[in-house]
Amino acid sequence: MQSDAQPRRGAFAFIFVTILLDMLTLGLIVPVLPKLIVNFLGGDIAEAARYSGLFETIWALMQFAFSPVLGLLSDRYGRRPLILLSNFGTACDYAIMALAPTIGWLFVGRIFSGITSASVTTAYAYIADVVPAPKRAGAYGMVGAAFGGGFVLGPAVGGVLGSMNPRLPFWVAGGLSLLSALYGFFVLPESLPPEMRAARIAWERANPLGSLRLLRSHAQLFGLAAAVFLTDVAHQVLPNVFVLYTIYRYGWSESVIGLTLAWVGVWSIVISGFGVKPIVARLGEQRALLVGLLCGALGFAIYGLAPNGTLFWLGTPVMAFWGLASPASQALMTHRMESSAQGELQGALGSMNGVAMLIGPALFTQTFSLLIGPGNHPNLPGAPWFLATLLMLAALVVVWRAIAPAASLSGERCA
Repeated sequence: MQSDAQPRRGAFAFIFVTILLDMLTLGLIVPVLPKLIVNFLGGDIAEAARYSGLFETIWALMQFAFSPVLGLLSDRYGRRPLILLSNFGTACDYAIMALAPTIGWLFVGRIFSGITSASVTTAYAYIADVVPAPKRAGAYGMVGAAFGGGFVLGPAVGGVLGSMNPRLPFWVAGGLSLLSALYGFFVLPESLPPEMRAARIAWERANPLGSLRLLRSHAQLFGLAAAVFLTDVAHQVLPNVFVLYTIYRYGWSESVIGLTLAWVGVWSIVISGFGVKPIVARLGEQRALLVGLLCGALGFAIYGLAPNGTLFWLGTPVMAFWGLASPASQALMTHRMESSAQGELQGALGSMNGVAMLIGPALFTQTFSLLIGPGNHPNLPGAPWFLATLLMLAALVVVWRAIAPAASLSGERCA
């Protein structure tokens, strides 16, 4: 028993470091990418908001189309090859963006990245392979801590590097992505043994619509997936509006934006790394999910209402408790799938996230652009955050109707 537990712990440590490096590279470019788009467009923030939405929509379209294929491939051939493919693809993406002479080349880089970007969804399947079911929520919480860790150093360093040269963060991010790929190649073990892999690739479910039908195979799984979809849409306000919003409303520089994202990352580490496991153990996965969604709604509302940067910062601890929702929902969904279908589940969720990313960027950036543009009254820059609040409340209602009543009647408590 002990010899089996040790490899499992080691495998999880490997995947944690891999995700941490991935998130560090992403954090490096967050403070500078919108500013680079603004520079390409001659300083027009409203127009940059529209382009930012299109930028993310193209990436999401690739995710929507290719996530089911990658998920099925990971069930058939293992998780490790897909994670390595993602890391090498991301390194190429950052190199293309670092060299991009026009805004069109930025889109080329994102198309390539969208096709190969399977590291996170495959990592979730990897965790389901190596972590026993009762401990998965805590493990997914640690993945959230890896996200936070990447955003502690990444944006802060990216802001400093971007102030020296707006292309430099892309080169550093590309180098770290390549380092992550090499780390995985030499260190990361395979998590899905051959005897537990799918016997064949079910190509009829490789298309996005076919993969989404998987989520309707169980009533509670469908309710959870619907709530995750609403929160995925709401989440798009952060990468697509945050930088432009804080520049417009508070006049923040790249360095302040980077420090703010680092502040967000610190709280993400605190909640995801140290809070998820004990809170889920005490509340159960269902109640922890409800609390996380409620805190996310409150955090978005605070961001939209904050008249100054200080109050915006004070909303971050509240928003951080949203970090309870994803580990709890992931654990609840993986409990309802066999080992040989975990990749298909994550592929379906990745495809669904692609749909959310097709909707969210345009939804939030256009809302922001319309309500800050010249001649538009009232001027309401916080409108995208208020829209995200409504989506989170809708997700809360969906989860309550799908999960909470059944859990309370049966007395079920997942820990």
